[in-house]
Amino acid sequence: MSSLFSSVIALGWLVIFCSVTSPLLAAHGISLDGILKYPAGFQQFDYASPEAVKGGRLVLHDLGSFDKMNPFTLKGTAPSGLDTFVFETLAVASLDEPFAEYGLIAKDIVVAQDKMSVVFTLNEAARFSDNTPITPEDVQFSLQTLKSDLAHPAYSYYYQDIVKAEILDGQRIRFVFAKPNRELHMIAAQIPIMSAKFYQQHGFEQKSDKSALLPPIGSGPYMVVDVKQGKSITYKRNPHYWAVNHPVRKGLFNFDTITINYYKDQIVAVEAFKAGEFDFMAVNIAKQWARDMEGGRFADGTLLKKVFPHKNNAGMQGFLMNTRRPFFKDRRVREAMGLALDFEWTNKALFFDQYKRATSYFSNSPLAATGLPAGLELEYLAPFRDQLPAEVFQKPLSPPVTTDKEGIRPNLRKASQLLAEAGWTIQDGVLKDKAGQSFVFEILLVSPSFERVMAPYVSNLKKLGIKADYRTIDPALYIEREQKFNFDMIVHVYGQSMSPGNEQRNFWHSASADSPGSKNLAGIKEPAVDALVDKIIYAQTQEELTAACKALDRILWYGFYMVPNWYMDGHRLAYRNIFQQPQTLPLYYDYMQFLMSWWLKETIPTP
Repeated sequence: MSSLFSSVIALGWLVIFCSVTSPLLAAHGISLDGILKYPAGFQQFDYASPEAVKGGRLVLHDLGSFDKMNPFTLKGTAPSGLDTFVFETLAVASLDEPFAEYGLIAKDIVVAQDKMSVVFTLNEAARFSDNTPITPEDVQFSLQTLKSDLAHPAYSYYYQDIVKAEILDGQRIRFVFAKPNRELHMIAAQIPIMSAKFYQQHGFEQKSDKSALLPPIGSGPYMVVDVKQGKSITYKRNPHYWAVNHPVRKGLFNFDTITINYYKDQIVAVEAFKAGEFDFMAVNIAKQWARDMEGGRFADGTLLKKVFPHKNNAGMQGFLMNTRRPFFKDRRVREAMGLALDFEWTNKALFFDQYKRATSYFSNSPLAATGLPAGLELEYLAPFRDQLPAEVFQKPLSPPVTTDKEGIRPNLRKASQLLAEAGWTIQDGVLKDKAGQSFVFEILLVSPSFERVMAPYVSNLKKLGIKADYRTIDPALYIEREQKFNFDMIVHVYGQSMSPGNEQRNFWHSASADSPGSKNLAGIKEPAVDALVDKIIYAQTQEELTAACKALDRILWYGFYMVPNWYMDGHRLAYRNIFQQPQTLPLYYDYMQFLMSWWLKETIPTP
């Protein structure tokens, strides 16, 4: 199950579905394994402090720009924060449980015994920011719209197995499923609920420049109060927020206003942060963390920095190759691309040894494949033995290493051999195929800070006779080219939850390979991958889910679609020394969710 729609948790009354032989039990929460951390009647989540005080102004930053206010469409770029601050879902995930959700807009969920449908009963108090009640018609409109051609295609993939929504009465709505799925009712509960009245009046696509920047109506804790296109957006806490007294809202969303200012790139943003232009930033560049976040205001305590640990599934970051391009169709060529990366040197020389090497598409989680396939995992792979590389069955997942005295030279020799086997040979100092076509490709970047990482990688490729150029382009153009698959190689991150599900269809399934806007950026079309994606989506037990993830992990790894990069098992956060924080950390969280549990040491009500 994806964290596609993140929000902080609110209390409601849900249902636990234990097993096909167990009765349905009315309860205050729902989980995949029938276990909930928090009992009925709990007062507050552990990662929210009872000492939190509301008030004051928070200033954040983002990179690039924005040109629309609808985060659910494909075209254009929406500002940060809309999904977190403005829109809410029927239920939301707990941040210290891997497989649990608690009700928000829905106060009760009843799952059919055959798991072919689910009924949501809406909370009578639920209101949009214009004080209109949230109705089953709004829920039905939201599902239908997100599954339509009007919305980003990622939604139609994610909600593919939700066939329809049937309104039962003024408070209840039933979702009907295409086939049984142990987490589909939880996926249904993640649907962001939109105001049908608002979008029917103003249009979902909002095609004109004027309507594109019209602040949306949502049910969340904040409202959009000021928009400067491409420059800044300001959210103000709704004084009439309908869920403010929910026990799970205590200690969360504490700032009166949140302003997000936009900067050209991360280098400019770091200097702006140190100059006091905004209050908080997550740092994803090792050099900046080690070198730029020192001295000055850090030395005198005005600014602080700290790594906050987490147990998130790190997924996979890597140099992703577009197999739609002729030179990346051959698996041997893609393997050679991986052999040209010297991670050990890069981590030491450029990253100050801050990172761990990615060794799985589910790094930092128990879903990562280890050793050789056995048991149920091997059973899932066996029908495709003749279609899969032998390494899937014979070699544990392991990236190339450069630890001996020869450095990367043995890896480059192996890469050269693989390229020769694929028909590429050195001719006049240049790698060419049998037709005399030179091996030339481009690496698109969205952050100039990554150029220093690419320089040594491109230098190693040059030793193989490959001419690779890298360049940083405008974020809006980068997104457009990514959505249209108009690239040779990019740096991409596939984030994963602790319970992968429907989003895997969008990542890897052949059905998404030719759909603009999908995340099957590599263009993968493999029957074995399709079968294992289905195994993940329709797993009935945790054992089945784990086996399917590990089997898929092996196929993706030895398909060499990405050059594995690195990850951290913590959030590097820098911030002004103006905040108080809860004593207890969540376990599975992003930095924005964590920040929403903070509050100011001294608060002055914002006008």
